[in-house]
Amino acid sequence: MSEVNRSASPQLGGWTRFVTARPRLALLAALVITALAVFAGSGVADRMGSGGWQAPDAESTYASEVLAREFPASQPNLLLLVDSGSASVDDPDVAAEAGRLAKRLDAEPGVSGVGSYWATRSPALRSEDGHEAIIAARIGGDEKTAGETLDRIAPDFAGERGPVTVSVGGPVAVQHEMQTIIQEDLLRAELIALPVTLILLVMVFGSAVAALLPLGVGIVAILGTNAVLRGLTELTDVSVFAMNLTTALGLGLAIDYALFIVRRFREELAGGAAPRTAVGTTLRTAGRTVLFSALTVAVSLSAMLVFPQYFLRSFAYAGIAVVLLAAAAALILLPAALVLLGHRINSLDLRRVFRRRKKRVTGAAGGVTPEGKAEAGAPGAGAGAGADADASPGRGWARLAALVMRRAPVFAIVTTVGLLLLGLPFLGVKFGTADDRQLPAGAESRVVQEHIRDGFPGSPGGGLEVLAEGKGSPADHAELKGRIEKLPGVLRVEGPVAEGSTAYYNVLPEGEAVGEATQQLVRDLRAVPSASSLDVSVTGTAAVLVDSKDAIADRLPWALAIIVVVTLLLVFLLTGSVLIPLQAVVLNALSLTAMFGALVWVFQDGNLSGLLGFTSTGDIETTLPVLMFCVAFGLSMDYGVFLISRMKEEYDRTGDHEHSVTFGLRHTGGLITAAAVILAVVMVAIGTSRVTSTKMLGLGIALAVLMDAMVVRGLLVPAVMKLMGRSTWWAPAPLRAFHRRFGLSEGESAPAAAAASAPAPAPAPDGAAVPAGTSAAASAPASAPASAAAHSPDAADAAGGVEAGPETAADTDLAKSARR
Repeated sequence: MSEVNRSASPQLGGWTRFVTARPRLALLAALVITALAVFAGSGVADRMGSGGWQAPDAESTYASEVLAREFPASQPNLLLLVDSGSASVDDPDVAAEAGRLAKRLDAEPGVSGVGSYWATRSPALRSEDGHEAIIAARIGGDEKTAGETLDRIAPDFAGERGPVTVSVGGPVAVQHEMQTIIQEDLLRAELIALPVTLILLVMVFGSAVAALLPLGVGIVAILGTNAVLRGLTELTDVSVFAMNLTTALGLGLAIDYALFIVRRFREELAGGAAPRTAVGTTLRTAGRTVLFSALTVAVSLSAMLVFPQYFLRSFAYAGIAVVLLAAAAALILLPAALVLLGHRINSLDLRRVFRRRKKRVTGAAGGVTPEGKAEAGAPGAGAGAGADADASPGRGWARLAALVMRRAPVFAIVTTVGLLLLGLPFLGVKFGTADDRQLPAGAESRVVQEHIRDGFPGSPGGGLEVLAEGKGSPADHAELKGRIEKLPGVLRVEGPVAEGSTAYYNVLPEGEAVGEATQQLVRDLRAVPSASSLDVSVTGTAAVLVDSKDAIADRLPWALAIIVVVTLLLVFLLTGSVLIPLQAVVLNALSLTAMFGALVWVFQDGNLSGLLGFTSTGDIETTLPVLMFCVAFGLSMDYGVFLISRMKEEYDRTGDHEHSVTFGLRHTGGLITAAAVILAVVMVAIGTSRVTSTKMLGLGIALAVLMDAMVVRGLLVPAVMKLMGRSTWWAPAPLRAFHRRFGLSEGESAPAAAAASAPAPAPAPDGAAVPAGTSAAASAPASAPASAAAHSPDAADAAGGVEAGPETAADTDLAKSARR
């Protein structure tokens, strides 16, 4: 072992030694585990469902299950649209062929409750122009079984069949086609996102080697999460929509974490640290931040577990798994790779040609750049090619921080008002339920549903079923029917259809299938008094929507409480401040206003629908805002933790509040922006999906991420922190004591904020007084070793060493300007 490594080894913590002691073995184990994950996660999408919007404990769910079991014909999920062309559906040849089709369908295993217009002569099953009619049936089993049955029988019925043309539709066909399209779109999104992400990473790092590491971490996280989801499908229902979140967060968060760690590692190398020492410092600083960030994101996503709908719970399963796996890969595998690579992390520097051109212009090859940093290859530039780019964070962010803090009230008010205005359209939100219009216009099952919706009488698919259980007499059933018929908004009541002690009524509403009037009719039906011997429950599309809204409203306060309370605790443990956690929660929520406003303005009201290629239904699916809030809030906290932790580290070191704000934005502004752009690219790739809900999720989260990183972190946070002043870091004495014992910070030493903010100067080692806020490096005696303070560019900037040069003066000027 070299002398440098021998001296550094005692400084390495147990976790660092564990991660870096056998780097080759760690990477080999990771390769084996990843290969097993590929095998274990294969075919996961085929085992997922495309529903999950119903609350399993709701009245409508119970009634649907009873009707499907006792009266299959009352709950058809397969519809064959029979088109007779120019002939009438009552033509003898057409009727004969339709009868043969219905008989064949009834003989298929797994199919029950077959009925048709030709058997019942129900006007609801015949189109108004007389050229189309319906054969209805129910495919039994869960979503996977029903999908397999549909795949088996559809080719035998769809297409030209003698004098008629048959198209396959119904809820089971819509869900199955949606699942297939999502899988295809997800593959396309990955093919778009991966190369674009790699290009962006190369632009950020310059080095192709450094750029490949975050991408590798993301792929490991995605493959591992697929294996976890595959295991969960054996235990519970999982929505296929969760696959989109797996890809988006797997790439986005893994890249965020890897960016943060690799960037800090390169900074340490640029300061002259040996690779193993640089890894140790990186894990003690950036590694802690990554861990806290992962916990905050996981908490935001775990809040969806309180909801009963498996659609939302699935996103919690996928999100928690991918966040923890991304953090684990970034904190275990990435450090092992960095130890092995060392200074080769800067290999294949694709920006070298631009730096050479810059050297020729300045005439100072191997000297000092105009920014005051040693060029790669010059004495003291220990990182090798490309390190200078990483070791000198952009001064533009520091200038922005100074400008914002100089006009803090203006920026705070204008930014807040602007965000609130962007969110105003959400005040007009209307909640609905997902239907066939989620699919692209040419999808066969959507075409069938559109023909039925536009060409058939009444409100097809919008009927309500009233289930009556108990040994009621015919008079009791007749009395119940009479009361239902008297309700406002009822067009017609059919039934009762009885089987033993169970009966049901089919209630056709006057209004839209899920309109406000029909939802009110559901509530009125549930309030109708019936004979004491009858237990009445209501189901149907509108009833499912009412129950879903009620379930979300009941659980939403609990979900919000989980997010807020745990976020406050985690941010307090990171900062030791009472006000910063409150500020983080409020500003994160404010950053989501643009997303929610766009949700209504674009997807509910239909603006840009032609450009984005979707059909507006005039409402928003009930569970999507909850999902998008949890995901976007977690990602906002991700960036917030990155920024706050760097500010906290500098404040602990210097005690200078405004300098710490400038320092934090300077050293993370570009990183957060790059991470946000990369994540937005991934989300936009997801947003190219042909399924509207997925498009809404991808584009909405992309907008929220960009607004948070570029507007809230760049403008609102420094303005608010300037207005709050040093009170930003305040905490009562008991909580300060609690934080000293249990808290963590990104800094390498115990928090020193209390010492920095003490009213009296702290004595220097030689007995001289040191002004509060002076860094340890600056106050150390001249004979003290300089390496501890100088090995990091961050420390060098503050210590006034050679590495800082003009930048330190610039920082001072900017800080003075901000204070003015």
